[in-house]
Amino acid sequence: MIIHLKKTVSKESAAVLAAENKAFHIVSEGTNVLITGSSMKEVPSGLTNHTENSWIFPNDMQLASRGYKNEKRLVKFGTTQIGGKSNNTLLIGGPCSVESEEQIRSSAELLVKLGLSTLRGGCYKPRTSPYSFQGMGLDGLKLLAKMRTDYGLNVITEARDATHIDEIIEYTDIIQIGAKAMYDQGILRACAKTNKTVLIKRGFGTTLQEFVQAAEFVLSGGNENVVLCERGIRTFETGTRFTLDLCGVAWLQEHTNLPIILDPSHAMGYAYGVPSLSKACVAMGIDGLLIETHPNPKIAKSDASQQLNYTEFEALFNQLKGVAASVGYKMI
Repeated sequence: MIIHLKKTVSKESAAVLAAENKAFHIVSEGTNVLITGSSMKEVPSGLTNHTENSWIFPNDMQLASRGYKNEKRLVKFGTTQIGGKSNNTLLIGGPCSVESEEQIRSSAELLVKLGLSTLRGGCYKPRTSPYSFQGMGLDGLKLLAKMRTDYGLNVITEARDATHIDEIIEYTDIIQIGAKAMYDQGILRACAKTNKTVLIKRGFGTTLQEFVQAAEFVLSGGNENVVLCERGIRTFETGTRFTLDLCGVAWLQEHTNLPIILDPSHAMGYAYGVPSLSKACVAMGIDGLLIETHPNPKIAKSDASQQLNYTEFEALFNQLKGVAASVGYKMI
């Protein structure tokens, strides 16, 4: 249940009421808000005189539900904004991993050339094998931050686990919670305490409700800048890396108020399929794409098979502009 308290209730009094009722307390748009589990079906008697409005939910998808806020949330980072009524489709580009200053600088220069604003690059890589490239760690983060300073770009990178989440928060504009870390409450709770944008990727064996409930961990802590990212789920099919769940995206658009970004690179696993999938995604009126690009994918230290070279990335961007325009969106 979500309860909006009356304007006469102070922030301090609201905190006391939250503690008494074992509820989360956040302040949203100047309103004191209490959130309890969905098992509560009526306003407690001790809160009745303090309540302005309330919402009952069948499950714990609450703050992210269109039953609570029907309009899509507007999320801002730097001078960029997605969601709300912006009708922007953000194209996030860059390599799977930061490998060197020369490599990540060339990616930054490509984005600037195309008029794009947001650079990605993995620094702490959650690899399945201990023998695979694990990322440059803090040195990679510092390189991303340097690209932001040098080129005015937003930067995004993934938190592998809670041991380095404070570094990720410090150095990036968008904190990516990867598919393998989606259930890590240490990461989720740390992200709830910042106002930086948090992009949560769907786990490859995660239901849609579980996916949204991960976002609720961040929202219920007071950070309203949350974006969902569909990156493919594991099915019986072995011809592709994962299966991009566009049905799930349609469900999320219908039932949640969060901006949605798609990652066709990880879903397909092979560069040849990324352009077609990207066009299908943009045609759905989504809020962003995350596409991996590398100056020479053949020698990439991670996910070489799915990364586009710069020529392919630029060609795809130019094609996506028309697709976006056809559904009333603008590629940024």
